[in-house]
Amino acid sequence: MPDSLDPAQLNAALEAVHHAGVPGLFAEVRAGDEVWQGAAGVADVATGRPVTAGLRHRVGSVTKTFTAAAVLRQVEAGQLGLDTPIGHYLPRLVPGDRGAAITVRMLLDHTSGLAEYLPYAYPSLKTFPDAAGTRPDSLEDHRFTRFDAAELIGLGVTAPAAGAPGSTPGQYSNTNYLLLAELLAHVTGTTAEKCITRDVIERAGLRDTGFPDGPHVGAPHSRLYEAWFGMIDPPRDFSVFDMSFVGPSASLISTVADLNRFFGLLFAGEIVSRASLAQMRRTVRITSQEGKPIDYGLGLYPMEPAGDGGTFWGHGGTVWGGGTLAVIREDGQRQLSLAVNLQRWNRLDASGRPQPHPIDAALAAFSRVAMDGSDPRRER
Repeated sequence: MPDSLDPAQLNAALEAVHHAGVPGLFAEVRAGDEVWQGAAGVADVATGRPVTAGLRHRVGSVTKTFTAAAVLRQVEAGQLGLDTPIGHYLPRLVPGDRGAAITVRMLLDHTSGLAEYLPYAYPSLKTFPDAAGTRPDSLEDHRFTRFDAAELIGLGVTAPAAGAPGSTPGQYSNTNYLLLAELLAHVTGTTAEKCITRDVIERAGLRDTGFPDGPHVGAPHSRLYEAWFGMIDPPRDFSVFDMSFVGPSASLISTVADLNRFFGLLFAGEIVSRASLAQMRRTVRITSQEGKPIDYGLGLYPMEPAGDGGTFWGHGGTVWGGGTLAVIREDGQRQLSLAVNLQRWNRLDASGRPQPHPIDAALAAFSRVAMDGSDPRRER
């Protein structure tokens, strides 16, 4: 499999995503000791300020890998049991029979059966696979809303269950990771944010990664443009937004370089032990937020590029207006971190399903170039 980087090929593929409709995007690809960074487009459509590869970015659910690593470190320290019921630790948040049946592992791999709280916190937004009739009103209404984590968890716990605890396919749910954040706070005596910062971010030596202390990203960053399936036209900047609605489930701010460093160290056994990493790579079948079946481990999931690039592991993430992908090949020798400043660019068909868009094909082509080094232009 090709392991050298072709900067011209990577630059061309990144530019193609910009020309397909993303205002700006930036990425870092590593192959062994080689490192390529690239950027295309603008960070601000009003001023034309260009994006650069060093910008900070809201990474969404890539945060879950950091949270999972912090939980595994507490398991290693003997403070938590992966197969201990959550009711043993947090009986008030998950009471009764459900608290006795749902384990820490089930929260990590989304097989708890707990429903997603977001549709209840944002009542005008519907989740996939039925987004028909949805309205983006809630985004502006809650731009500066400060949510309480226990109340959000309560919305997910009291909502109709997505399934029985431990059954598959599981259902991807941010309720699980808000509970894990409360669990970290319970066993460490500090906030989950401080625990993750101490045990994961600082351990990895990440200089540009951290949790927000308000609605602003801070430091150089791109604006984030939300289209909400064409219902916000032109797309609106939501880079200023209170992220308490996801907390340590999806609020982390980082850079593409820091994400690659983190996943590289994680797969080298330097964040959690190799035994814990093996646990993180034990997958079950779940249904993603987009309604697609995927295999999911403990804050990680595998991805197969279209070519012969081998299996990659990592996580994707979305926030209002921003998207991120961070992956590493299982041998640790090739990595990709990518950030885009537009989300939900697809229009919906009559059934509420997103329609294909040129951005989708361009992103897939870039990811393939980055992940396995092949040039899709040669196969036309």
